[in-house]
Amino acid sequence: MLNDLKKIFYLLTSSERKKSILLLIIILFVALLDMIGIASILPFIAVISNPELVETNFLLNKLFILSNGVGVNTKEDFYFILGIIVFILLISSLSFKALSTYVQLRFSLMCEYSIARRIVEGYLHQPYIWFLNRNSADLGKTILSEVGQVVNGSLISIINFVNYWMIIIFIIILLLIVDLKLTLIIISVLGFAYGTIYLAVKHFLKAIGEKRIKANEQRFLSISEAFGAAKEVKVGNLEEVYLDRFSKPAKNYANYNAISSIISMTPRFAIEAISFGGLLLVILYFMRAGNDFVNFLPVLTLYAFAGYRILPAAQSVYSAMIVSRFNKPALITLYKDVKSLKTSNPIKSYNKLFPKKNILLKNVNFNYPNTKKISLKNIDLEIIAGKSVGIVGATGSGKTTIVDIILGLLEPQHGTLEVDGKIINKDNVRSWQRSIGYVPQQIYLADDTIARNIAFGVDSDKINQQSLKRAAKIANLDQFITNELPKEYETYIGERGVRLSGGQRQRIGLARALYHQPKVLILDEATSSLDNITEKSVMKLINESSKDITSIFIAHRLTTIKNCDTIFLFDNGTLKARGSFKELSMKN
Repeated sequence: MLNDLKKIFYLLTSSERKKSILLLIIILFVALLDMIGIASILPFIAVISNPELVETNFLLNKLFILSNGVGVNTKEDFYFILGIIVFILLISSLSFKALSTYVQLRFSLMCEYSIARRIVEGYLHQPYIWFLNRNSADLGKTILSEVGQVVNGSLISIINFVNYWMIIIFIIILLLIVDLKLTLIIISVLGFAYGTIYLAVKHFLKAIGEKRIKANEQRFLSISEAFGAAKEVKVGNLEEVYLDRFSKPAKNYANYNAISSIISMTPRFAIEAISFGGLLLVILYFMRAGNDFVNFLPVLTLYAFAGYRILPAAQSVYSAMIVSRFNKPALITLYKDVKSLKTSNPIKSYNKLFPKKNILLKNVNFNYPNTKKISLKNIDLEIIAGKSVGIVGATGSGKTTIVDIILGLLEPQHGTLEVDGKIINKDNVRSWQRSIGYVPQQIYLADDTIARNIAFGVDSDKINQQSLKRAAKIANLDQFITNELPKEYETYIGERGVRLSGGQRQRIGLARALYHQPKVLILDEATSSLDNITEKSVMKLINESSKDITSIFIAHRLTTIKNCDTIFLFDNGTLKARGSFKELSMKN
């Protein structure tokens, strides 16, 4: 559990680590108060069972004499006051315990929020190439499921372990003072029972904990695929296939959690039987020692109250160890994931870096991780500011990679991207990207209004209506919105724009790229879903409104790039030719 604690501490912030120390102090205080409350039972029961102790016991007699000074004149009043004090101590102990429980619960839930937020922040600030090797369903699983599992299964288990172990230690210290031999026998019996069961199941728990992670990953993946491809699932009659893909891991996930819960609760019933039998043995122990009932009643009551607190505490310690062991694989996985994230300090630059002369790629080479094929080799090209260029080539020729480098998403292994002689690097890439409007081939649309999808990432009260209308008109979208949609720009379009045609979705993507009035416009097959007439109209509007914009088109249709000032032809990662449409048509 010590290694688990180190991993948990790594996941916490410095502030949370300090709070955990304060929480430990609170736990110690509550445990001490619990012990005092139980200890107060002994003199009270002793006096009730043997009133002569008020006269014969030095401490009780001293207390009785002192109480005379505050108006307690009879023994009956003294007994009553002792009972009130015992009651107050017990209530105080329970009150502080309730407060401690609230503090522990709030601390753990805030840690869950904090860890999840930092993981989201870490994921979002990873370089684009990192996302190419990660599954979005797996990322969602980690944030929405595994963080909660680790907090509830590891952090809370460790807190409970420390909490109840402190209670046990303080109560055992009290019992050792009262009767050393009997207490050692009780500790040995309980320790042997719980220790034997834990050692028998700990390896099994780790194994099913690893299987639980895999099952959880599979159920998240199946759900992501099923609802992400709803149209294909319906057309292909794949409902039962995906239901089966979800059901198997979901059932296994439930079974593994159930097994862990059963194992954590199983000893409780056996220990309860042992405790009832043990109480009888304690009575026999005192009777055999020659004590009469009046003499051993106070000690017997003390052990009964101590057992009332120790048995649930021992069960909670055992359960915490079981749950922690079961969730150990989840903790290790989350720890490794967080540790592998590259820390970054995002630069918040509000200045745009846009080309006034040119965009240069100098001797650019790039290949993706874990691949032998070179995606780009010795690329040298110049894009004149304010001009339009087309990038063409067969599938796999390097078109998308070169655009991702221009976008600042990928960093070449060799060579540089320069804007007016300035090398684009991590210090100024945000400023460069702020001048770019990008339209991908696959447009992501949120289940939100037309306006918020065009002004993507802008708060509703900060949307510029003039820029919104301007972008929609250029994308040939304004008439459709105002004439055909019931709430015009405030119409909800459904998740991923399911209520729109492919061409309409692509036009929203184009309007989104134009909303911020970019100085560089990059269109990656952005007109592929448009019919010829609409494409011609959109291209005309783009050309008319982008006289001071540098436009870069990736396209397969010749009509899209026909009017470009320069066309770059890529083949197998190399730049094979460049020139106007007329020049390249004569050669290729």
